[in-house]
Amino acid sequence: MFVASLTTSQTAIAKTSPNLVITSADVTNMRAAINVEGQFKTTFTANKAAIDQQMAEPITVPMPQDGGIAYQLTQDERYARYVRDMLLTYAELYPTLPLHPARKVGKQNPGKLFWQSLNEAVWLVYTSQAYDLILASLSSAEKNKIESGLFRPMVKFLSVDSPETFNKVHNHGTWTTAAVGMTGYVLAEPEWVEQALYGLDKSGKGGFLKQLDELFSPQGYYNEGPYYQRYALMPFVTFAKAIETNQPERKIFQYRNGIVLKAIDTTIQLSYNQLFFPINDAIKDKGIDTIELVNGVAIAYGLTGDKGLLDIAKQQKQILLTGDGLKVAQALDKKLAQPYDFKSVAFGDGNDGKQGALVIMRQNVAGEQAVLFKPAAQGLGHGHFDKLTWQFYDKGEEIVSDYGAARFLNVEAKYGGRYLPENKTWAKQTIAHNTVVVDQATHFNGDVEKGNANHPELIFFAKEQHVTISAAHIASVYDGVDLTRTIALVNLPSNSNSNSSSSSNLEQKQSFVIDVFQVTSAESHQYDLPVHYKGQLISTNFQLATQLTSLPVLGKENGYQHLWLKAQAQPDAGLSQITWLNENGRFYTHSAIMDGDSSVLFTQIGANDPLFNLRNENAFITRKSDAINHTFVSVLEPHGEYNPSKEFTVSAVSEVKKLSHQKINNIDVVELAVTSGQRYVLAFNAAKNFKGKQSNSFVFNGAKYRFNGRFKLFEINN
Repeated sequence: MFVASLTTSQTAIAKTSPNLVITSADVTNMRAAINVEGQFKTTFTANKAAIDQQMAEPITVPMPQDGGIAYQLTQDERYARYVRDMLLTYAELYPTLPLHPARKVGKQNPGKLFWQSLNEAVWLVYTSQAYDLILASLSSAEKNKIESGLFRPMVKFLSVDSPETFNKVHNHGTWTTAAVGMTGYVLAEPEWVEQALYGLDKSGKGGFLKQLDELFSPQGYYNEGPYYQRYALMPFVTFAKAIETNQPERKIFQYRNGIVLKAIDTTIQLSYNQLFFPINDAIKDKGIDTIELVNGVAIAYGLTGDKGLLDIAKQQKQILLTGDGLKVAQALDKKLAQPYDFKSVAFGDGNDGKQGALVIMRQNVAGEQAVLFKPAAQGLGHGHFDKLTWQFYDKGEEIVSDYGAARFLNVEAKYGGRYLPENKTWAKQTIAHNTVVVDQATHFNGDVEKGNANHPELIFFAKEQHVTISAAHIASVYDGVDLTRTIALVNLPSNSNSNSSSSSNLEQKQSFVIDVFQVTSAESHQYDLPVHYKGQLISTNFQLATQLTSLPVLGKENGYQHLWLKAQAQPDAGLSQITWLNENGRFYTHSAIMDGDSSVLFTQIGANDPLFNLRNENAFITRKSDAINHTFVSVLEPHGEYNPSKEFTVSAVSEVKKLSHQKINNIDVVELAVTSGQRYVLAFNAAKNFKGKQSNSFVFNGAKYRFNGRFKLFEINN
């Protein structure tokens, strides 16, 4: 975005041009930069060529932003006239428009130029900047025509005529307040700016600042998840930059302890291998190169000079034609980028940060690995019914997966590019995720209001050299059923001479994800725990009863109606193992403790899908029937390599030979033994009433163990 600087008071906004998208100093620097070899000149030349080509065509009233910046940097009147003529065309058109004929009655507030008013607000955010860039070139009559025919009626339509959206704490409200506020700066209408900041009545119960207060946690996490955090980021950073430029005394980037900058950083943290973690209604191809984050990174770098942001900008491979974009381009030309610091962190959810959390665990063992654990809040209407679900990533790929959204974005032939019906019947359902389903019913019975009113409790999140671990609990998804899950990402230390009470200063070796999922109830239920995996099934250590000639459907509703049952088994009591091969060339084995009564169901998505809207992805479901209490205990192990090009396979078989679990008082004790003879014990205390660093002790296999705090990894010397 192109945001200019002008110091003003809060009560009166002086107007020179441009004063919204670029400063006079930016213009000077940018004009010089387009004559110097570098990334900024390359970007400008490409954009100018595209604009020149577009100008050769008849005006079809698109968004006119690029012509504005071309005019500012070249001072070529052709570009200003092009934008002027486009806006004059809009000014003739807009007063004649009724509500859009393609509007969805009763679902979204309709627009005039577009089918929903959200699109109108997005359009105005961009177009107000283009207008600011050419304002000085216009006659009084042209300005009057454009403002009276287009901008003023559109602002009225989005604000006074649509108070329910304008005052709503939601990404629609964010876009609308940003659009009105930015137009207020350009047209020197301070009343619009005040309404944009504080709501139509200026009480503070609505408006942009209320959005900043309510939609982000104190760490900058957005309630609807990474995909919509990315989308909502644009109006936040763009309007904030406009406020900072025009009214720096408001100190908008310091507001709420720097929440806008935190939101930018958190958006980056919510990614793996350049793609956002695809929770809730997410399109899985969206990543850090999205234009919203390109803007956010440029603005953040312009304010902070953080060289880690240059690493992200380098990966984005996009340069903005703005003052901040110039700073990024020049820094990249000088090779100033430093590695961005991706962290293990629990992002508190809700505006107070206490409504659950989204937990990210990372480690670098044989390729960067990440676990996403989701004891987070519902996420409003775009949230999924997936409390305590998880995902695993390794060597750049998704291994234990989340379906994301059922939608072909902008593919008109597929349901108009909108969310498919299967988004509700499959993607949002609990069985589509990696968490416990009770009696084949969806969490909260699929009730969004109930989901929004109840959230998990993050019991703890902790980390040390070899272990990152988190536990969470929720008792409201099913009546009378408590769910508690603990997930640990572990680097097993190599064999050493250390004693059993210490595992410090040991070399990192193999990695595992340890999962302990405890379900308690006073009544008997059926418990299903799916693992949706990416790859080709290689082997199991138990016999399968496979459907060879026809496929039954697993159920009738709540997502089960979309699953083909391809095979099933009832493993013997002891250790069950399922191995698959991912396209990254690595094997993954899921080892689980079985009781001899539980079954494993192998499924594939695709049943009751007449229009082939769903991807045919695979899962296995561990099912425990007629149980009151049950604890699922498993370990996921990355191992080996398959290289078809060089024709070799290494370590295709799991190293796990024993897995056991005991509950000793409040301490969970998980024992893991591998084929090399090494044994490890992970002990943790997930009791909600645990206090600080208090001491824990337990006796296991005749030996006494003691540790302080929530957890400890012990290496057992035989």
